[in-house]
Amino acid sequence: MGKNNIVYHIIAIITVLIWGGTFINSKILLQHGLEPHEIFVLRFLFAYICIWFISPHRLFGDTIKDELLFVLLGITGGSLYFITENHAVQIDYVNNVSFIVCTAPLLTTLLALKFLKSVKATRNLVLGAIAATLGVALVVFNGHFVLKLNPLGDALALSAALCWAVYSILMKFVANRYSSIFITRKVFFYGLITVLPYFLLRPWQFPLSRFTHPAVWGNLLFLGTIASFACFELWSLVIKKIGAIPVSNYVYLNPISTVIVSALVLSEPMTPLAYLGSILILLGVYLSNKK
Repeated sequence: MGKNNIVYHIIAIITVLIWGGTFINSKILLQHGLEPHEIFVLRFLFAYICIWFISPHRLFGDTIKDELLFVLLGITGGSLYFITENHAVQIDYVNNVSFIVCTAPLLTTLLALKFLKSVKATRNLVLGAIAATLGVALVVFNGHFVLKLNPLGDALALSAALCWAVYSILMKFVANRYSSIFITRKVFFYGLITVLPYFLLRPWQFPLSRFTHPAVWGNLLFLGTIASFACFELWSLVIKKIGAIPVSNYVYLNPISTVIVSALVLSEPMTPLAYLGSILILLGVYLSNKK
């Protein structure tokens, strides 16, 4: 890790820790009656409005190929990712979903080894992935090793992890040729566009009168402005600066912040195994990103 890049690694860590806590925000909104695709549209719509104030006024990429890449980024990092993950949470065991989704860095590495010649399977990368994955298991299950299978829910969670892995790899092909702000705006736009057909299957149901509830507008505002607008922009920036694989490995930190926020907000205690898992995750991330 070069000294000049330390600030970008810190930004990646902060971004992932924020994302880890958004599970609580989404859970509160689901409890108030919002559907997963409704939450996604609102958070991305808020983010899209915000980014227009700082984004360049150009509308399209340089080529049709680039524009198609932006469409794929909007699907894998936006509509398809959030729909599969949130519906997995609705029908599956939360522990299963959390663990499977956090395999995204491992899937990213496997895809990179397959399709990117610049990525090699070093000893540190392998050991780091093993340690971090084991740590994720300890933190997510928090000492309660009751793994119950739900084929559909587990498949949706795995689809979400694969979406994020593909998103991270695709980002590499545009990160060095476009500004992170422009890329992020395109992700928001195509995420919103590609989720619209889903409303033909499940029309909007949430009544507008409930948006006056502080828990609803407060959590939506946080998800839209901080977790989406700010964090997606920062994520695009750090991928541009330090690469898809090092950045993706920080996703392993996600369960740590989820457990901490759950302990603070929902009074769900951490067990000694969860603390051990957190240490393993930190060790795994360190090894994976160590030159």
